[in-house]
Amino acid sequence: MGSSSDVPALRRGLAVLRVLAARPGPVSAAVIARELELPRSTTYHLLAELTESGFVTHLPEERRYGLGVASFELGSAYLRHEPLERLAGPLLRDLVDRVGYNAHLGVLHGNELLYLIKERPSRPQTLVTDVGVRLPAQLTASGRAMLAHLPRNQVRALFPRQDSFVLRTERGPGDLPELRRLLTREHRMGWSVEDGQITEGFASVACAAFDHGGRPTAAISVTMRHHCEPVETAATKSGRARAPCGENWPELARLVRATADELTNRIGGRSGRGD
Repeated sequence: MGSSSDVPALRRGLAVLRVLAARPGPVSAAVIARELELPRSTTYHLLAELTESGFVTHLPEERRYGLGVASFELGSAYLRHEPLERLAGPLLRDLVDRVGYNAHLGVLHGNELLYLIKERPSRPQTLVTDVGVRLPAQLTASGRAMLAHLPRNQVRALFPRQDSFVLRTERGPGDLPELRRLLTREHRMGWSVEDGQITEGFASVACAAFDHGGRPTAAISVTMRHHCEPVETAATKSGRARAPCGENWPELARLVRATADELTNRIGGRSGRGD
């Protein structure tokens, strides 16, 4: 059995793995030592232990270190356990009981939104959103709730061309500048709203959940029936998409956000909202 003195070493070893996981490629021991404010001798000792156990790979020609096969195996096992679905399921069921609308858990898959869970109220409504369905992320409230917390260059990489912007109805952002304006507004608001952009007569409210690095890892949304007259804008007159009527449902968003925050807590994350 290990002693209590082993705990600090374990924490440092995990910190080393997090540094490596956050980098786009292998790094030197000096970089790790500097970032974690560790003595070089301690850093080399930790790297040697992690390399021996397969969690770190040493690249001697480059004098750098990267994640090893054992780290990959752990990540694969994590996905097989469906942690997000298991942790979010009870939260979604509670949310549905409180609001009486369909609720979803979704994740970004490239520039699409992939639905992982759908919880229905006692009297469900027929929707195109279902488990395994993918929809254009910029049209969905869940997709934009996560896009609003990504770096600008990452959003640009996801939507590099005009043909990246697919419309299902006459509503929704039609180009990157329009999407950026919408993301900025929704980031400031604290939640995202989709009104007739997926299916006419329905609207959704969504908030993001975050991982340990404050990055958006999933989004929780609720969808309800809503009919409104679209707002005519300059974009309408130029042949672009129509704007929604402007409802943003702050009380409903408060409940969705509380659920997303609880999911963030359950996965050991921290808020990326900056509030």
